[in-house]
Amino acid sequence: MRPYGYLSFFLIPLLCSPLRAIAAPMQTQNEDCFVVAQGTETQGFGSNGQNGTVGGAGKNAVNADNLTIFADGSPLTLNLAGRDGENGQRGGDATAADCKNQPEQVSYDLRAPDGANGANGGNGGDGGNGGSISIYSTNPSNLRQIFVNAAGGKGGQPGAGGLGSQGCNCSKPYWTVETCSGNPGDPDYRCSTKEFRCFNGRSGVNGNAGLLGRDGLPGKLTWINLNKPLEPDKPSATVTMATLKDQGFTLSKNRWETRQGAIALLAPGSVVVDEYLALIERTERSFLLIWNAPQAFSNFADRNLTLTLNDQQEINVTLPSDIWWEGTTQKRNAVTEFVVYNAILAGDATRLEEVALAGNGNDLKLILADRADKSNLIATKFKVKYSITQSDPRFRPVSDYSTKYTGDLPDDLVTINGDRFTLNIGQLPIPAEYLKPGLGVEIEVLATRTFSGYSANQKLVVTDIIGPARGVPMAPSVPQTPALPAAAPFPSNAPTVPRIPTSPTFPTSPTVPRMPTSPPLPTNPSSLPMPR
Repeated sequence: MRPYGYLSFFLIPLLCSPLRAIAAPMQTQNEDCFVVAQGTETQGFGSNGQNGTVGGAGKNAVNADNLTIFADGSPLTLNLAGRDGENGQRGGDATAADCKNQPEQVSYDLRAPDGANGANGGNGGDGGNGGSISIYSTNPSNLRQIFVNAAGGKGGQPGAGGLGSQGCNCSKPYWTVETCSGNPGDPDYRCSTKEFRCFNGRSGVNGNAGLLGRDGLPGKLTWINLNKPLEPDKPSATVTMATLKDQGFTLSKNRWETRQGAIALLAPGSVVVDEYLALIERTERSFLLIWNAPQAFSNFADRNLTLTLNDQQEINVTLPSDIWWEGTTQKRNAVTEFVVYNAILAGDATRLEEVALAGNGNDLKLILADRADKSNLIATKFKVKYSITQSDPRFRPVSDYSTKYTGDLPDDLVTINGDRFTLNIGQLPIPAEYLKPGLGVEIEVLATRTFSGYSANQKLVVTDIIGPARGVPMAPSVPQTPALPAAAPFPSNAPTVPRIPTSPTFPTSPTVPRMPTSPPLPTNPSSLPMPR
């Protein structure tokens, strides 16, 4: 083994008087006395011991399997106990130091070999959990015939720590070595004596024991008051309208209660957690879509409805926000029927387009077309802003508009024929001089369209030159649908794209006859509650 060393300093006084301060290393002479300051190195001999190896941890036990049975009153013994964890392994002992023989009369300090530390023991493995038991029985006395041992397994014992090894001791703690300079008999011949020492090796320490493994948990009891397998919960689902129309859909919810007293329900001596879970009730409710609407169902078949069974055993329905509905619900035992009388795609409410600006003076008319052809269902109110310009606004923007009318367009100035709206602009209280041929106009129309509690706005801007009708045939006039309540003043910042309501509403008065026993749907629901 390669020697190791330390550097030490000490002073050697040799009967001097008086003693003078000296710095190391140096030598000074005062008459027949001198003092030597000497630094010396410390070196080791032999070999140190080696630390022990840490003990291995015990394996955790596997949990016991869970079990489900049907109880018929026959005696039964079930062992669902968890297994015990494995014990930890003992830590390894340290190897002994190799002391060898201490070198003699060397001119440096020595250190004997150190001992080594014992290793820590391994931790014990965790015990396995006991298995849980689910018992089907409509008679609680049947459970008294079943003995269940679902105790958790014991944790493994910890491994002991290994033993440390002893350090070596010096055989000769101190010694001196004489050093002379010059030749004997010469005047300058001088000798000095240096003292050296040997340090004993340090002993190692014993390793620590490992940790005790954790005990497993006992299993739990679940009592299901049924005599057939329990179906999983399905309290909510998103289903296509096609599925709801063709076959319907059933939601279910299992209601559970946490109780105390599991040990008392089972045979004496059973080992389980005393808190158990009991099935209180299973609720099943079905939902069916009945399509009585004149619109083609194929346009709506792939749309989704979200159904949710609430704690009051009612089905809540979340409808697509891009469809305007008119319908109601009716309850037949555990089946909720949703009857649809009309359905309109929300985008179809804002498909008005300009057809022509025709005539002049009192006969000035703006003709619009409903490209979705839903005006037989959707009520429409108009607001008009009429502005004139001396420029031609048809091909470039102009900035000299002068507004001559802003307000509602009375219902008697609107006629409807099929998908055509004729707005009699010339009948508004506008001076004749602003209705004459050749005058540039900008007509802003805000159409508010409503159906079964839904509403959307559409703004159209028509820029043209007043003149004769441009070959657009005028359909015979028919009175418009009954007037809606008076509207607020025409907004100057009305959006050009309609805002679709995010929460569809169902009507309280559909346009087709209702079933007398069907309760009406609430106004403006974001989700539709279905009664028990």
